[in-house]
Amino acid sequence: MCGITGWVSFDRDLSTEHATLAAMTATMACRGPDAAGVWLGTHVGLGHRRLAVIDLDGGRQPMTAEHDGRTVLVTTYSGEIYNYRELRAELKARGHAFRTASDTEVALHAYLEWGEAFTEHLNGMYAFALWDPRSEELLLVRDRMGIKPLYYWPTPDGVLFGSEPKAILAHPEARAVVDAEGLAEVLSFTKTPGHAVYRGMRELKPGHTLRVRREGLAERRYWALESHEHTDDLPTTVATVRELLDDIVARQLIADVPLCTLLSGGLDSSVITALAAQGLAAAGQGPVRSFAVDFTGQAENFVPDELRATLDGPYAHALAEHVGSAHRDIVLDTADLMERRHREAVLTARDLPLGLGEGDTSLYLLFKAIREQSTVALSGESADEVFGGYLWFHDPAAVAHDGFPWMYTFAKGFGGGAATLNPQSLLAPGLLAKLDLPGYRDARYREALADVPRLAGESAHERRMREISHLHLTRFVQILLDRKDRASMAVGLEVRVPFCDHRLVQYVFNTPWAMKSFDGREKSLLRAAARDVLPDAVAQRVKSPYPSTQDPRYAEALRAELRELLADRDAPGRDLLDLAAATAAVADAPGRDLRNAGEVVLLLDGWLRRYQVTLEL
Repeated sequence: MCGITGWVSFDRDLSTEHATLAAMTATMACRGPDAAGVWLGTHVGLGHRRLAVIDLDGGRQPMTAEHDGRTVLVTTYSGEIYNYRELRAELKARGHAFRTASDTEVALHAYLEWGEAFTEHLNGMYAFALWDPRSEELLLVRDRMGIKPLYYWPTPDGVLFGSEPKAILAHPEARAVVDAEGLAEVLSFTKTPGHAVYRGMRELKPGHTLRVRREGLAERRYWALESHEHTDDLPTTVATVRELLDDIVARQLIADVPLCTLLSGGLDSSVITALAAQGLAAAGQGPVRSFAVDFTGQAENFVPDELRATLDGPYAHALAEHVGSAHRDIVLDTADLMERRHREAVLTARDLPLGLGEGDTSLYLLFKAIREQSTVALSGESADEVFGGYLWFHDPAAVAHDGFPWMYTFAKGFGGGAATLNPQSLLAPGLLAKLDLPGYRDARYREALADVPRLAGESAHERRMREISHLHLTRFVQILLDRKDRASMAVGLEVRVPFCDHRLVQYVFNTPWAMKSFDGREKSLLRAAARDVLPDAVAQRVKSPYPSTQDPRYAEALRAELRELLADRDAPGRDLLDLAAATAAVADAPGRDLRNAGEVVLLLDGWLRRYQVTLEL
């Protein structure tokens, strides 16, 4: 994986702007610790930071393609093309000559062969830019599911772009200004395709390209989920899912660096680990290495609840023993979770006050420990969105809710009387009235529903479950993919997500809900497809989300930090608070309630400080 950035200006000579491009590129050092490069032309500058995964010596970037001694194409590329070997063979048969063994060069030649239609040939996760010096045009490309991020900022005479907002904000002409809509996007727990929060900035939508010419910018969608009638019976469907998974995991095991899996002991990560173990064994490699997160005192402090009925540890160990993985638990301490430099590192990785508080810090620390032993990790992320694993898929009230179903469940979770705090409880009433978060969520929900492809003849329930699946695959999954990308790339770890392979996503999206839940449980298809590689305990385990520390010291550390913020009259986040409510909460709120709201307050204050954000509400 890598970090990319660039600048196109049709009215300026950028060949002397090395310092600006170098500064933008330097912000991506965490994404690419192995090498750096800048390529300058008259009207373009491209920057690259490399994490070497395939062809360690030959894959340096920005990379060029030449013809008759002239540069005909330049790319700065981030990601992996999992079918690059097949594409390379096809392109060689068509007369293309290669000087490296990298997938980056395959992307260059695929574009030279097929033009913008080359996206139809790619299987992978990627975000990259292609500059054609002959026509002086830039093409930005993002993968179908939006696994890899890509942001851009239109200018009067071109564009700025980067893997993360920080690359664009490093340019002297870009300012960190956030208006009411941007702050509503931050606080609403929605993910609006294309929205980047900062005024003037956009995120390239998944499955889209952006063409930059002198005449202007043109965005084009090259892939989206489509609705088709599903004609396979249940045994065929289960077999097809397994065939796809076997192929996907085998492709994603290709790397020239140490590789591992993330193993929680849940169904999703266990399936990936088991299939990876099989794939490596078949290739004469292995054993697969696996890692799980745990917390000091978790067993002693654990209290089952509606979301997490069981600890992860015993199930992760059972799967590791079953497949013979070389397993290690990464045990985190509360002191590490609360250390400010770790929290600041997470905020810097995100560039925005988004996330799950301690859940993001623990993920960052987990990846930091894994990176000491591996460069690539396979994850079970996105199986819940693809196969219908969350509680709210199976809650009739959440399904019937006229809004994002996860928001219904989250709101219910924050119920229980006036003493319970929701994430916005400590914010000023005037601010909340101005942002109108319920209205903002509703508008985004209506837009999302309008995007759902329909299928004639479906029952009302099947139609609604298609809607819910689409909401998750185009909105909710983006929240989690962003989280995993930033936390992993902050330490130079490449995380691959096999369940986001577009072939699997498209196939399962069109599988009727009655078939997805044929045994009356969550993720019926996935469990059936991989049942033979799992121990009984893991196969029958009920869905449990990413773990959270239950050490009471964590909430008390938050309380102390919030007390400091309230005492600091210069704290920028203080102006956003309902001071009376915040003071009362810090004094009396139970630890769990304080975590719900306190994490949001501290994150907002840290963001306003770190990025010198101008709020224009």
